[in-house]
Amino acid sequence: MKTSTQNKRLISLRTLLTTSIAILLFSSCGGDSNNKTTVLTDTMKTNSTMIKPKGQAPEWAPNMKPEMQAVIEKLESYKDTPIPQLTAVEARKNHTPTDAVMDLIAENNVTVPPPAVDTSGKDIPVAGGNIHLRIYTPKGTGPFPVIVYYHGGGFVIADLDVYGASAQAFAEQTNAVVVSVAYRMGPEHKFPTAHTDSYAAYEWTVKNAASINGDPNKIAVAGESAGGNLAVNMAIMARDKGIKVPLRVIAVYPIAQSDMTTESYVKYASAKPLDKPMMEWFNKNYLNNMEEAKDPRISLVDANLKGLAPVTIIAAEIDPLNSDGKMLAEKLKAAGVSVDYKNYDGVTHEFFGMSAIVPEAKDAQKYATDQLKQAFGK
Repeated sequence: MKTSTQNKRLISLRTLLTTSIAILLFSSCGGDSNNKTTVLTDTMKTNSTMIKPKGQAPEWAPNMKPEMQAVIEKLESYKDTPIPQLTAVEARKNHTPTDAVMDLIAENNVTVPPPAVDTSGKDIPVAGGNIHLRIYTPKGTGPFPVIVYYHGGGFVIADLDVYGASAQAFAEQTNAVVVSVAYRMGPEHKFPTAHTDSYAAYEWTVKNAASINGDPNKIAVAGESAGGNLAVNMAIMARDKGIKVPLRVIAVYPIAQSDMTTESYVKYASAKPLDKPMMEWFNKNYLNNMEEAKDPRISLVDANLKGLAPVTIIAAEIDPLNSDGKMLAEKLKAAGVSVDYKNYDGVTHEFFGMSAIVPEAKDAQKYATDQLKQAFGK
């Protein structure tokens, strides 16, 4: 676990990381047609300036990309107690993949640019309490499009800081206001609290977009892992509750079903940073009982997906949730939803926010933000 000295150093490094992601300017991608699935494979190659791992690729992922392996090696070097052996409070003190990336930035003298967005905070009321929103606002004159972003962590761990690089990347690369949501988590707040908090934040954003220099007619949702699940749920809930629906959904390696015997759960049961025992632990800590894993808000493949906005799904090959993304894409297509799906070979769960180190993350961020810019009419 982190010591107090490490915590101080990591807070400083986190500030560096969250300024490093999004100075690239990206062009918009081609148009989509309705009810289609575009499947792309990763052909990105590393270059001579890559950060190299120290050892051999792990047995569970012999094809892991070198930079991704360097991150995993750094994460394992902390020798934290495995999360399934900890309480939720203890687990939240463990090092994260973000910590590993920040340490690699420092050790390899990676140059980080200044931020291109401003940040502010806002507390909003929800049922039974309040939650915090972190708002990233582009510099310049608005109103800007708005993205409501949901972080990962299995509905139990992580926070706005751990996923700050992704939220800032969305803001900078799309020139949009990003509202990053600190929904309440289990086991202190059991299912469906994260989902209802997330909807409250989405509804607040729809109603108050103008107050944060946003365009209420240009709203999208995005999230990673548990947050990818929440992003899809927001599109469903907005449809069902009759409020403005998002123009596009970005779901990065989303939790989308309850079967832990799928191909990727079997093949990558021992993967890092996410493995099958962690997923079981997340369910135990967030759900009131295991039957709730089949609730369509958790098992999205069993939800009514008809009439949703176009969905972009980004998957990592070395991930127990890889099959979840594929299954969700198939179910969305069957429901008549336009889907764009891209799988990245040689990278693990959590790679998306690592663009300061992992080249595939840069490509994935470009892919996602191209989809968003298209939805916003840019």
